[in-house]
Amino acid sequence: MWSRIVRQFQEVNKELWLLLMMFAILAGVNYLISSQRMLLGFYVLPSVYSAYFRGRRHATLTALLSLLLVVLIVYTNPHLFTVEGHVRIFAEKWWDIAVWGGTLLVIAYAMGTLYDKKQSQIIELREAYKGIVVILRQMTAHDKYTHDHSFRVAAYATTIAKSMGFDPERVDDVWDASLLHDLGKLDTSRELLHKAERFTSSEYEEMKKHVEKGALQIEPVRGRLFRIIPIILAHHDRFDGSGYHPTKGEDIPLEARVIAVADVYDAMTSDRPYAKAMSPLAAKEAISKGAGTDFDPSVVKAFVKAFQSGSLEVDFTALDMVRA
Repeated sequence: MWSRIVRQFQEVNKELWLLLMMFAILAGVNYLISSQRMLLGFYVLPSVYSAYFRGRRHATLTALLSLLLVVLIVYTNPHLFTVEGHVRIFAEKWWDIAVWGGTLLVIAYAMGTLYDKKQSQIIELREAYKGIVVILRQMTAHDKYTHDHSFRVAAYATTIAKSMGFDPERVDDVWDASLLHDLGKLDTSRELLHKAERFTSSEYEEMKKHVEKGALQIEPVRGRLFRIIPIILAHHDRFDGSGYHPTKGEDIPLEARVIAVADVYDAMTSDRPYAKAMSPLAAKEAISKGAGTDFDPSVVKAFVKAFQSGSLEVDFTALDMVRA
């Protein structure tokens, strides 16, 4: 019963609760404050908050509500506007409030407009960013295995990341890094990529370079893509330091440790030139055995949890779709 009540309270808009709490606090402060300037200064706070977090429309409405609330309080408590014990002239009192209210509305409208413009610019940047990711991903479209593999890894990795409690922005980084983690293979020979026999030592060293090549292709873009470069560089590193680089354990970006598990899982469950696909269950068991050596145990735990819940059973019938 109690937990249900708590959940219902949590579903209420948090910003609305904050505004109501602020007004409740200010109403209590009215009994303690007799200074006109200090009183009106307190009523600016909700409008500033609304402008900063909610935009022009919300800020203007909040400023109007603040003005109406001040008018109501002053009308019912005329003693708040006193100077040395004497009540101020009626017209002068309301003129002061009108000037303050007009100024508050202008400030709320202006600050809210700045917020709206900033949000519009952020949306434009996000759209441009998504477009760049799509363009880069399409560069691998001529290699069907790499293209499809990257998409599947992205789906698996984001599922694991969500299971580990990643925030939305961090999940987006995992998605983008997964889509582009093999971008460097564009500069690797087709013969080497599809070789059926074991690599020679020189071929293995050449294959390892694809992570640096991919990072170099992304680096000029800068922006948000720039921060996924360390993830791409480390996605073949192993938890015990036996991977492409000597980095190990917690020194490997957590996002890269997530992608490493998703990458191997998809490789094991797909037909490759040198090996037939394993069953998902066999691949899961192999990854579980690699916890603490090849893979981060906490990531493996999240992977197994997602596997057992069926979350990794993703529909890949439309590999060309872009995540909404």
